[in-house]
Amino acid sequence: MPGHPTWRPETILQHLGEESKTKGAVVPPLFQNSTFVFDTWDEFTAASTHQVGGPYHYSRMTNPTCEIAETKIAALEGTERCKLFVSGMSAITTAILASVRAGSHVVCVDACYGPTKQFVSDYLSKFGVTTTFVVGEDPQEIFDACRPETSLIYLESPTSIVFRMQDLEAIGKFAKERGIATAIDNTYSSPLYQNPAKFGIDYVLHTGSKYLGGHSDLIAGALCCSEEKINEIMVHELPVLGHALPPFPAWLIARSLRTIHLKLRAVCESTAHVANWLSGRPEVDKVFYAGADDHPQKALRDKQMSGFPGLVTFRPRRQDETWLRKMTESTRLFRLGVSWGGHESLIVPLEFQALDWSSKSWLVRLYCGLENPLDLTDDLSQAFNLAGE
Repeated sequence: MPGHPTWRPETILQHLGEESKTKGAVVPPLFQNSTFVFDTWDEFTAASTHQVGGPYHYSRMTNPTCEIAETKIAALEGTERCKLFVSGMSAITTAILASVRAGSHVVCVDACYGPTKQFVSDYLSKFGVTTTFVVGEDPQEIFDACRPETSLIYLESPTSIVFRMQDLEAIGKFAKERGIATAIDNTYSSPLYQNPAKFGIDYVLHTGSKYLGGHSDLIAGALCCSEEKINEIMVHELPVLGHALPPFPAWLIARSLRTIHLKLRAVCESTAHVANWLSGRPEVDKVFYAGADDHPQKALRDKQMSGFPGLVTFRPRRQDETWLRKMTESTRLFRLGVSWGGHESLIVPLEFQALDWSSKSWLVRLYCGLENPLDLTDDLSQAFNLAGE
């Protein structure tokens, strides 16, 4: 990390990007302005290059408040740059659009985030971009799916429902040898527990409403990559799409990052407790959890990841909507709702079918928040009991 090569993640979160305090303020101020003015022609011209640390030009492109959060995230991910966007999908679609052109081919894991799957399969098809979906657990399946016109391999490791993983190092090496861009949704792992760039992945993406925000009070996205690729995006995609994150939510992210390591430690402990409890319940047919001792990709997981926060999915033995409806409506701490990564625990039923499944199954995904884990399992226990009546 330039300037502070010995700082560890916890220290990066507190201080990086904030070396120049304004009037002694321990918390950096919010630069809520839209434009910046200059004393000279040369200063004005220099600002149009949008370099880190200014001079700043217009907040739709760069802003000092945004750069504090961006600098911290890039350092944690081990990339040269990070750019914040108005949503996770904005960051994802920007990385994809920067990697394709008319006639391109994309290889994408089939269990990726639903709107991402919709974007590559439906939206891009209007412009002659084709997509092949793969399970992705075997890297050879990904290699075999590539064509001469393949320009992007899109990954999500682990996937957020059944926690399948892809071999990032093998895929990154294969793609670089062939000039194919690689992108990964790294939201589940956070920058603390997995750093895909060190395995050769080009674009590392995050949905900021999850762990980067952590309080269920903002929507944002992050794109981490090299200086060269960010500069290309600043020239081509960002000016015309206009979806850079405004200063205030960026200020909230910088605030939230100060305690992300503490929150994720608690979330990991709760998730492990809930997953272990579920595995012993008669109502549960199968538990999907990235940190399971018997995870089928345990060796790869331990190579790539160092923590398993938040999410655990189970397949109920009773595959009927009546039982699911009663159970999900009976929880008191696990609130019925989408998303995850905040302080509150959430539950959502999903009808899921992967490429290698013969039929759809009802699954229940849980997000374990910051409540006491014993209270969480007590809540599930009473909901199971009520649903069984």
